[in-house]
Amino acid sequence: MAELVVIGGGLAGSEAAWQAAQRGIQVMLYEMRPDRLTPAHRTGDLAELVCSNSLGSNLVDRAPGLLKEELRRLGSLIMACADATAVPAGGALAVDRQEFARLVTQHIADHPRIHLQREEVKSIFRGTPTVISTGPLTSDTLAAEIAALTSQEYLYFYDAMAPIVSYESIDLNRAFRASRYGRDSKRGAGAPTEGVGKLSTGFSSSEGDYINCPMNREEYNRFLDELLAAETIPLRQFEQEDVKFFEACLPVEVIARRGREALAYGPLKPVGLVDPRSGKRPYAVVQLRQDNLAGTLYNMVGFQTNLRWREQERVFRLIPGLERAEFVRFGQMHRNTFINSPALLRPTMQFKGRDDLFFGGQITGTEGYVGSTASGLVAGLNAARQMTDKPLIVFPSTTMLGALCRYVTSTEPGGFQPMKPNFGLMPVLERPVRRKRDRHRAYTQRALADLAAVIAGDDETWAL
Repeated sequence: MAELVVIGGGLAGSEAAWQAAQRGIQVMLYEMRPDRLTPAHRTGDLAELVCSNSLGSNLVDRAPGLLKEELRRLGSLIMACADATAVPAGGALAVDRQEFARLVTQHIADHPRIHLQREEVKSIFRGTPTVISTGPLTSDTLAAEIAALTSQEYLYFYDAMAPIVSYESIDLNRAFRASRYGRDSKRGAGAPTEGVGKLSTGFSSSEGDYINCPMNREEYNRFLDELLAAETIPLRQFEQEDVKFFEACLPVEVIARRGREALAYGPLKPVGLVDPRSGKRPYAVVQLRQDNLAGTLYNMVGFQTNLRWREQERVFRLIPGLERAEFVRFGQMHRNTFINSPALLRPTMQFKGRDDLFFGGQITGTEGYVGSTASGLVAGLNAARQMTDKPLIVFPSTTMLGALCRYVTSTEPGGFQPMKPNFGLMPVLERPVRRKRDRHRAYTQRALADLAAVIAGDDETWAL
């Protein structure tokens, strides 16, 4: 049997390789790390998370949670590894990023039909079935090859990652533990639905999943003034001419420039939180989320930044509870690259100009960790089916997976931007539902029923 080449060992590439190998295909998975690192990666592990350690909501009646549930039912390797390395995060699914990446790497390395090749791919293979999943940090050489293949001008935007601090350096005399509205993992808010998860998360928080650093009005205004005055890393000339920030990951200093209350109504919003010392809601709150299973590292939620490192230390130590913070990783901003998928791809993630070429991951515009995984799953699955002369699968647009793939391959190419899973991508319900929560539940019920029909009507083995 012919071999499938998968280029890129991130979330999407690992998922694509796994899906194809599980269906009997021999896979050659290329990953250039650790010999050549990107501006954001630090290790040679597959599926390394470079921004937040959160994969978003784990509640099945939320769009990201629904997509996770669909992926679990389709035998996703990434979801299984995420569930196995989860850390407390309220209603979200967050992971110990090191253990998660190591577990994915171990599964890939141990699979008898996957060969992991540590080598940079500088040109697109011709005459060989291929999945390109090189992600938003595609090397310049391969990016030029893809641009030549597509005959389209490349698009790009900028993403930023938040700092991580050590737990022992947080002053808990000033900060307090709590989740918004008391939605802690210990209450089961983030637990998978029945029959989905099999591994214990090990959650042990007894007071709340997040550490909260409260600010009064005076502290907030002082922090804001210093943040606005802080020095950022200069952009290169071509970046200055055409900077495109991805709205969902704006650097905190960019949000601050939009108005003095922008942060207080954004990443520093205090809603759903009460300071146990005063019995009142703070004026603003900086939340810290556990970043590893040991609970020794916490990341600053929503604090993606392009400040110089020395400025990050100076300004972020003005936050109550972080006066002596030890920064184990500073925030960074880096370029994210994606193709104009609506002009180039079919809903099967198949390249329109070549039947045996597929794209998966954030390079297609499926934004976020889980969205990247989802398009990688579809690319790997359909590449395997194409190689075995089976009809390719287009998932129903009533599923979150199908709706996301339909969006990135069918929207208007002229204004195309990356998209995270959301219920707005799905067809409206036949019978309108007024209440938002009830409407989302109805979307979820319809999606899982339609996905079950796809699984039942196919001879695939969907289990992990």
